[in-house]
Amino acid sequence: MAQSTVEQLDDVTIRFAGDSGDGMQLTGTQFTHTSAIFGNDISTLPDFPAEIRAPQGTLYGVSSFQLHFGSSEINTPGDAFDVLVAMNAAALKVNLSGLRSGGMVIANAEGFNRKNLRLAGYENNPLEDSTLENYKVFVVDVSRLTARALADSGLSSKEVERTKNFFALGMLYWLYGRPLEPTIRWTAEKFAKAPEIADANVLALKAGWNYGETTEIFHVRYEVEPAKLAPGRYRNISGNLALAFGIVAAGRQSGLDVFLGSYPITPASDILHFLARLKHFGVKTFQAEDEIAAVTSAIGAAFGGALAVTSTSGPGLSLKSEAIGLAVMTELPLIVIDVQRAGPSTGMPTKVEQADLFQALYGRNSEAPVIVLAPATPAECFDIAIEAARLAVRTRTPVFILSDNYVANGTEPWLLPDIETLPQIDPDFAKPGEDFAPYKRDPQTLARPWALPGTPGLEHRIGGLEKEDVSGNVSYDPLNHEKMVRLRAEKIDRLAEELPELKVEGDQDGDVLLVGWGSSYGAIREAMLRQRRIGRRVGHAHLRTLNPLPRNLGDLLQKFDHVIVPELNDGQLVNILRSKYLTPALRLTKIQGLPFREQEIEQKVNEVLSGESHDDKQESAVQSERMNGHE
Repeated sequence: MAQSTVEQLDDVTIRFAGDSGDGMQLTGTQFTHTSAIFGNDISTLPDFPAEIRAPQGTLYGVSSFQLHFGSSEINTPGDAFDVLVAMNAAALKVNLSGLRSGGMVIANAEGFNRKNLRLAGYENNPLEDSTLENYKVFVVDVSRLTARALADSGLSSKEVERTKNFFALGMLYWLYGRPLEPTIRWTAEKFAKAPEIADANVLALKAGWNYGETTEIFHVRYEVEPAKLAPGRYRNISGNLALAFGIVAAGRQSGLDVFLGSYPITPASDILHFLARLKHFGVKTFQAEDEIAAVTSAIGAAFGGALAVTSTSGPGLSLKSEAIGLAVMTELPLIVIDVQRAGPSTGMPTKVEQADLFQALYGRNSEAPVIVLAPATPAECFDIAIEAARLAVRTRTPVFILSDNYVANGTEPWLLPDIETLPQIDPDFAKPGEDFAPYKRDPQTLARPWALPGTPGLEHRIGGLEKEDVSGNVSYDPLNHEKMVRLRAEKIDRLAEELPELKVEGDQDGDVLLVGWGSSYGAIREAMLRQRRIGRRVGHAHLRTLNPLPRNLGDLLQKFDHVIVPELNDGQLVNILRSKYLTPALRLTKIQGLPFREQEIEQKVNEVLSGESHDDKQESAVQSERMNGHE
C-alpha cells in the first residue's frame, strides 16, 4: 500500500449533500462536534428541503450541511466549499456551483444510477463525461461497501442502507485526521435501547475509515491544527439552543419561573422542544392551539409574575401582533422571539431572510413601540436572551429578539460563561404598604409597578383600553392619551442613554463603513478584514440593538466617505438610517434564502470605491445571483 502524503491546511469547508433521508444533517453535525472537541474553530450552515419528505432523488429533496473549520478565527461557513460529498445525482446538481475550482467531489456511485440521473435531469452521467473536469473526483461505491461491511449484522437491507452516511463520515474522518471516539460514544448513547443499530453504525463508520486507510484512491491526507481559542471550557451550540439556555439563565438570575407559550413553527420549534426538557429549572412550556393563544398565555403569565416568553417565526408574528399591542398597553414584560425565515406567507420556511425588521418595529396598530434586539452569531444568542429579559423586566415592555434561520440552526464553539459574572435581574415587584398606583412610574425608567395579582393592597385592573396616567382607570381624555403614548415611547428612547455605545471594528474612520445586523455579521467582518489587508480604510459597525438605536450611531456614520448596508431583505435598515440620520447609505440586498458571501460584500466595496456602484435594488440582487452561478 502506498503511503499517503500529509498536507497541512489552515481551514477547510465541506458540504455533505444527499436526500433528506440520507442523514446529511446528522453526518455534518457529527463531523462538527468531533472537530469542536479536536479544538478547531467552526461555523456551520445546515440547509433543509422545504418539504417534509420530498420525493427521493429529486432536486427539491436535497438536504445539505456545510461546515467551515480551521486553526484560526472562523466567521462564516465559507464562501465556496473545498469538498462536496454527493450521495446522489440531485445532490451534485444542486450544489456543484458552490464547489471551488479544483475542489474535491466524493460521489456515491449507487446514487448515480439511471433512475437517479433521470430524476436529477441529467441526460448523461456527470461522473463519466466532462462535467467535473475542473475538479478532483473520487467515485466510491458507498452503498455497496456499507452493505458488505454489515453483511452479518442481521439487519434488513433498508436498515443497512440508512448507515451509509456513517461510512461516508468515516472516510472523511480518515481524510482529515478526525478521531472516531466521540462519534462512537454518541452512537452508544443515542441507540442505547437498540444496540444492534448502534453496532451497525459503528461498523459502517470504521469501514469508511478503513477504506480511506487501505485503498490507494486518496493520495493525500489533510491536517488542520486546533485553533488558538481563549482558554476555558467550550461546547458546540446552535442559536436556538443558546436562546433556550439564555432564557433559563435569565429565570435563575431574576428568581422568576419561566413560562413559554408557543405554537410550533419552522425554524423556531426547537426552542419549545429544548425548554420543554428543562422543567427542573422552573420552566413551564405550553404548546398552544394557535399563535394567538400562545402569546396571550404568555401575557397572562407575565401578569402573574413569571418571566414570560413566546417564540415564533414571521407568519406567526403577524398573528401575534394584536396581542403584542395589548402587552404594550398593559406594560407587562414579555420576550418575543422571532426566528426569521424567507416569506411572505409560507414563503421558503427552511431558508434564511432578515425581512421582519419593519414588522418588529412597526407591525402593530397605532403607536406601540417595543425594544428590538438581534444576535449576530449562534453563541451570542445566550447573552441576547439574558439582555432581553433584563430590559423587559426593567421597562415593563415587550422585547423582540430577531434571530433567523441561519443563526438558529448554525453552530459554533461557545465559551461557557462564569455563572458569577451573569447580570442580576431584579423584578422589583410592588410591595404591600407602598404608595401604589398601577401607572405610577419610576422617575428614571418610566416603568410602571409590577404588582402580583392577589397581593393585599395592590388590587388593580389592566387591559387594552387606554389608561389614565397614574390611576390606571380607563380614560378617553385626548390629552391623557397623547401623554400616555409619548410616555410609552420615551420609556424605550431613554434606554439609549444607558445602553453601551456602538463600537466599530476595523478602521474608526475612512473610506467605507459597513453597517449590518443579525446573521450577516460573519460575512461583513471577513469582507472588512480582507479590504483592510489591501490597504483600504474600512470599518464594520454591527447593531445588536435596533430599537432604540445606539446614541452614537449618527456620529459614526459621518466619519466615513461611504456607508454600505448589507441586508438579507429589500433594504429595511438602510431606509431607517436614511430617514433618521439623512445619510446617503448604500444598500446591498440579497433575497435568495441564502446568507451573504464574503466576496459579494467585497465586490460592492470595490464598486463603490471605484465609482462604479449604482444604488439600484435590482442590481444587487442580479449581481448576487450571478455570483452564485445561476446566470
